[in-house]
Amino acid sequence: MEYTLREICSHFRVDTDIESYGNGHINDTYICRTDPAFILQRINTSIFKNPDEVMKNIVGVTSFLSRKIEALGGDPKRETMTVIKTEDGNSFYLMPDGDCFRMYTYVPDTVTHETAETPEIFYSAAKAFGKFQRMLDGYPADTLFETIKDFHNTTERVNQLKDAVKNNAAGRLSEVGAELEEAKRLSKYAPVITDKIASGEIPLRVTHNDTKLNNVLFDRTTDEGLCVIDLDTVMPGSALYDFGDALRFGASNASEDETDLSKVWFDLDKFGAFTRGFLSETAECLTRAEIDLLPESALIMTYECGIRFLADYLNGDTYFKVHRPRHNLDRARTQLKLAADIEQKLSDMHKIVLNYITI
Repeated sequence: MEYTLREICSHFRVDTDIESYGNGHINDTYICRTDPAFILQRINTSIFKNPDEVMKNIVGVTSFLSRKIEALGGDPKRETMTVIKTEDGNSFYLMPDGDCFRMYTYVPDTVTHETAETPEIFYSAAKAFGKFQRMLDGYPADTLFETIKDFHNTTERVNQLKDAVKNNAAGRLSEVGAELEEAKRLSKYAPVITDKIASGEIPLRVTHNDTKLNNVLFDRTTDEGLCVIDLDTVMPGSALYDFGDALRFGASNASEDETDLSKVWFDLDKFGAFTRGFLSETAECLTRAEIDLLPESALIMTYECGIRFLADYLNGDTYFKVHRPRHNLDRARTQLKLAADIEQKLSDMHKIVLNYITI
């Protein structure tokens, strides 16, 4: 069906020209430069097959956060996302052809960071993610929909990689022998978090599940972490998912798709900065069992992401957006190299965690 994005905006009572915005892997994002401005997104329904469930999760969590922030004297319009309803009162607009759109208020005078160029930026992001976790402590996690089944079930991700190897849909199996060997070697870490959730050793919580640095809005002037964004994967999970995934992205010395693996290593100074910031917000609500697994969570989430990229490469790049040939393979190699480096530094990481819980 032919339609214009301006026409889509009209269903949210917004009338303006819009332009592409951001560089996310999954959804198409646009900005409506009105006053105030708005963000329009086309939800990727090939990934999020039940957008109504995604939006129910988002509306529930952001409404809960908004009430808490306001009660504490904060500014909900800057400290959490605000969903704009359609003219029919819905949280998203579904086109006849199945395309699905939603709108948020734009948070002005903010920036995002693609990399943690300084430990201070990473510390600020850690406080934002930690505050997000702390503020949602007490939200009934079991009321949230699992919008992507087994999203951070690392054992299931290993099984998906095995399926990708078996099917060899894109005919690329001969290219990835070394990567598959490394994936097999590191697979012993895969069940650690999920097994402890299943046994009740660590609690089920409301988690973001995609805590990359660029999912925090920072104050343009102070670089304070203000608002956690990109809530599509808010689901029941473990706080370890959020902690570990943030470090996977932010404590790497290289970009997620670096092709020169000699540049890929895990920065312990940034790990320390993030741990200090995260625990400054969450030390009172995390259990000791969760705290004890913080270092391993960085390895597990890095490994999981690496095998997801690798499986997607074997499947023909059907999930993550790619911008060049072998892009997912480059991403997989980077993540597996990073996971191996984290493994070598686990002892030092445990000492850092212990330091920040005994200060």
